[in-house]
Amino acid sequence: MTRYFPASIQSVAPDSVAARAGIMPGDVLLALNGLPLRDVIDAHLLASVPRLSFLLERNGRRIRLPAQRRYGEPLGLEFVEDLFDAPLRVCRNNCDFCFVAQMAPGLRSPLYVKDDDYRLSFLHGNYISLTNLAPSDWERIIEQFLSPLYVSVHATMPEVRVGLMHNPHAGEIMTQLQRLVEAGIQIHTQAVVVPERNDGACLDRTIADLAGLYPGVRSLCVVPVGLTRWHNPALCPFTAAEATATLEQTLAHQERLRRTLGTGFVYPSDEWFLRSGQVIPSLSDYDDLLPALVENGVGMVRLFMEEWTSTCANLEALGGAKQTWVTGTLFAPLLRNYAQDFRRVTGIAAEVIAVPNHAFGETVTVTGLLSGVDILAALAEADLGEVIVVPEVIFRGPGAQTLDGFSAHGLSERLGRPVYLWGAAPLVD
Repeated sequence: MTRYFPASIQSVAPDSVAARAGIMPGDVLLALNGLPLRDVIDAHLLASVPRLSFLLERNGRRIRLPAQRRYGEPLGLEFVEDLFDAPLRVCRNNCDFCFVAQMAPGLRSPLYVKDDDYRLSFLHGNYISLTNLAPSDWERIIEQFLSPLYVSVHATMPEVRVGLMHNPHAGEIMTQLQRLVEAGIQIHTQAVVVPERNDGACLDRTIADLAGLYPGVRSLCVVPVGLTRWHNPALCPFTAAEATATLEQTLAHQERLRRTLGTGFVYPSDEWFLRSGQVIPSLSDYDDLLPALVENGVGMVRLFMEEWTSTCANLEALGGAKQTWVTGTLFAPLLRNYAQDFRRVTGIAAEVIAVPNHAFGETVTVTGLLSGVDILAALAEADLGEVIVVPEVIFRGPGAQTLDGFSAHGLSERLGRPVYLWGAAPLVD
């Protein structure tokens, strides 16, 4: 059944135009300047004029509130949902490597939704396929200049992309990207690379084709396929040798494009570097694109390294004779080096607990996909310090929960110790 969310207002920023108008949390915004709203994008665009008229529903009654907006002043409204009267656009593809299709059972229900909505791509950087856009969607993207967008390309060779996504319309990707570029829309792209499917010469072609659309296509992230215990048995993960070869192939393109375009353009995700043991790129190698690409696993390690001095001070402020730091198995070896540095600088011992991912399978090694159950199981066998530090990236969505519904407070109660979120500055419990 299609779910619709009215424009319910969650909070009102103090001293904003909405606050001066008298709008209150719990109100429902029905129209702005006489026009109905499809989503939060419409709300902010319609609020860009000096004179505003809000039509609201409050306690079952309709009221109209006028307001005068100062130049450059934000609307000041936070909504319960980003989408109002239009349903979420879901994915029409059937990708062999779709991570949603590989989800473990028993997780939070939103994780099983195959989001492919261009509005959430514009608002939050979600990657979309462009295979489910109606003519009216194309018109709106161009008319409202929804830029940048984030697009999952995977392969530019039509027959390869169709084969990967099992959608006959998937082969139109280069024509679609060209249309967006000609309209002035900037695009960040990604290629999830699968051994013997879209790697090797196919990856060469994908990089070359997309670089040919620069600067409209601003970047390409190259990400290794992630396979859980529920993956398509026809697929296999990269071996260490294959991962190293693909990384070197991608970096060779980056070096060439830096000479010809003045930018690296193509960026391998951190997993390639950590698996192959190669040096993490410098901050300048990301061409001022961080943190825009971080959600794709690109540059997270570099940002951690750049912020280590302040992170170290925040960790020291937590005190204790010993701290316990939680991470995934991929990042643990590097983090242990920082734990040694932390003890040398502060005198506080820190033990790094690498949590095996039993929920998805131990081939899933990244930190952001750890479940609360796996964290608790790993810590049950450890000699815990006075405080436990868990990466903030583990907690997502409304209420900041793990994939299986644990909050930091819930973990703290189960462990009998304070749990602090790593990634917040200063660290908070």
